[in-house]
Amino acid sequence: MQRRTVYKIALAGTALALSVLFYLLELDQYLTLDMLKARQGELTVLVARHRGIMIIAYMIVYIVATGLSLPGAVILTLAGGAMFGLVTGTIVVSFASTIGATLACLAARYLLRDWVQERFGDKLRTINEGMAREGALYLFSLRLVPVFPFFLINLAMGLTSIRLTTFYLVSQLGMLPATIVYVNAGRQLAQIQSPADILSPGLLISFALLGLLPITTRKLLDLYRRHRVRP
Repeated sequence: MQRRTVYKIALAGTALALSVLFYLLELDQYLTLDMLKARQGELTVLVARHRGIMIIAYMIVYIVATGLSLPGAVILTLAGGAMFGLVTGTIVVSFASTIGATLACLAARYLLRDWVQERFGDKLRTINEGMAREGALYLFSLRLVPVFPFFLINLAMGLTSIRLTTFYLVSQLGMLPATIVYVNAGRQLAQIQSPADILSPGLLISFALLGLLPITTRKLLDLYRRHRVRP
């Protein structure tokens, strides 16, 4: 038990130190739209000369940033489209973002879940039961419906009983539509004035409807079954 506590403290300390170092070195200035536009030419040359190395380096940066819940996922996704194009960019971003999200979920589960369950176990019983039954559907909806921040979903799911394999697969599928939209937008980087301009109201509504479709269908089927078994 003491060894587990030491591991938790070491992991939390490492994550905190890396996050503090990120801001002390002012690395956040590189994760802005203006900086990406200014460096697009340099990045394009580097990709042309060292494509494989740049893909690996890009994925490492994306995974670390997402795993530590640092800001800049949108800018990194746009950079993926600008550097690698639609097909390769979508594949690279999809795997990097999902791996990073899973690491963030795992860290939250390892560091906080036991404490949260012990302190609020009775209050969370209903949530845990619901996640065990329909966790994949809820997660899929959250990934598509742009209501909660990306990093918050990763951390919150770590406190539930959802399986990591389910979290990974559903996250990769649920984030794919938005990933394609942002990677494609990165190909026309010069035309973007703000990341908020990428998702139009119509596109947001489409994502919301797509995200709510599985749960709505499931509820309607349950209602139909209950109606049929009535005498």
